[in-house]
Amino acid sequence: MEHYSQTAPAASGQSQAAGSYTGPLVIVTILFFMWGLLTSLNDVLIPHLKAVYTLTYVQAMLVQFCFFGAYFIVSLPAGILIKKIGYQNGAVAGLTIAAAGCALFYPAATSGYTLFLIAFFVLAGGITILQVAANPYVAVLGDARTASSRLTLTQAFNSLGTTVAPFLGGMLILAGGVMSAADLAQLGPDQLKAYNAAQASSVQGPYLALAGALLVLAILFSLARLPKIVDAEPEPGADEGGLLDVLKHRHLALGAVAIFLYVGGEVSIGSFLINFLGEPHVAGLSAADAAHYVGYYWFGAMIGRFVGFVVMQKVSPGKALAFNASVVILLVLTAIFSHGDVAKWSIVAVGLFNSIMFPTIFSMALNKLGPLTGQGSGVLCMAIVGGALVPFAQGLLADTISLQLSFFVPAACYLFILYFGVKYANMYTTK
Repeated sequence: MEHYSQTAPAASGQSQAAGSYTGPLVIVTILFFMWGLLTSLNDVLIPHLKAVYTLTYVQAMLVQFCFFGAYFIVSLPAGILIKKIGYQNGAVAGLTIAAAGCALFYPAATSGYTLFLIAFFVLAGGITILQVAANPYVAVLGDARTASSRLTLTQAFNSLGTTVAPFLGGMLILAGGVMSAADLAQLGPDQLKAYNAAQASSVQGPYLALAGALLVLAILFSLARLPKIVDAEPEPGADEGGLLDVLKHRHLALGAVAIFLYVGGEVSIGSFLINFLGEPHVAGLSAADAAHYVGYYWFGAMIGRFVGFVVMQKVSPGKALAFNASVVILLVLTAIFSHGDVAKWSIVAVGLFNSIMFPTIFSMALNKLGPLTGQGSGVLCMAIVGGALVPFAQGLLADTISLQLSFFVPAACYLFILYFGVKYANMYTTK
C-alpha cells in the first residue's frame, strides 16, 4: 500500500565533500517503488488464497492482520536496531529480512496457509525496518532546499509500485483462474490436494524473483557511498513527556483514531475489491480481470496526490480532508446500494479521494506539539495497526450478511475522518 512511511528519528546528514548523489537517490527511489509494489500485491493474493484454501472472509483477512500487525510489533524494535547498527546497515537488514519473507512463499506453496501468514509477517517486518532506516536519506541526499521535491518524487514512485502490482499479480498469479466451488466438489481428495498445490505454487516464481530483486538492492545499498546520518541530540527536557502527556493533546489523540480508521478503511476496500468486482450483480469479473481495477484504484490515489498538492495551496487541509471524506462516504454508499458499472466505478473512484488523507491527517495531528512531536509521531505510526484490525470487522460482516453490505464498515471509518476534518477545518498548519 502505499506507502505507510514510518517517521524516522530526527536526523541530520553529514554531506560528502564531493560526488554526485544521483546513484544513491536512484537506489532509494527504487526502495520506495518496491515497498509500494509488495504492499499492493496483498490485494491480489487475498482473493487468490481465499479461493485456493476455501477460506471465509475473516480467515482471508489474516493476511492483512499479519502484515499490518508487523508495523505495530516491529516499529519500536526497528528504531532500537537502527540506533545500534546505523541507518545504512539498517536498510540493508530490512531488505534482507524482506527478501527472506518473499523466499518463504516458495515452501509455503506446499506447506499450507499458516506458512503463508508467517511469510507475510516476516516480509512486513523487513519493510518496516527498511522504511524507518531509508526515509531519512531522501532528505540528506542533496540540497536541503529541494528535499520536499525529492520526497514528492519518491512518493510518486511508491504510488507507481502500488499501481503496477495489481497488473503484474493479475498476469503472473491470477491468470490461470480458479475453479468454482461446484467444480471443486467433483474432485476426489487426491485431485483436490494436487489442484490446491498447483494453484498455490503460482506465487512461487513471482515471489522468488522479488526476493532476488530485494537481495540485489541490499547489495547495492551496502556498497553505495551514502552520507552518514547522525541522530540529532534531543533538547534538554524534550523527551520528558510520556504517552499520557502526548495524548492530552486532543487533536493528536483524535488524529491517532483517524489514522487507525483511515488505514483500516483503505486496506479493507483494497482487500475486498477483487471479490466485490467478481460479484455477478456488480461486474462478474474474473479475478485476473478485476485485478486491473485494483490498479486503477491505486492509480487514482497517485493522481490525487498531485491534484491535492495544488488544491491545498489555497484550501485548508481540514476542509480538503472533510470534502474528500464526504465524497468517499457517498461513493461507498453508492457501491453498496447499486449494481453494475455504477457500483464498480464508485468503489474504484474511492482511490482518487483517498490520496491526500494519510499525510493530511498525520500533519494535522502533529501540529504545534513542539518537543512532543517525536512521541506523537510514534503514536500515529502505531495507529497503522488499523490495517490489521478493521478488515476483520468487514470480513465478519461479509461472512454473516453479505459482501456488498460489509462495505458499511469502511463507510463508518470515513465518517470519523469527516468529523476530524470538520472539527479542525481552520487549523493552522505550517508548510
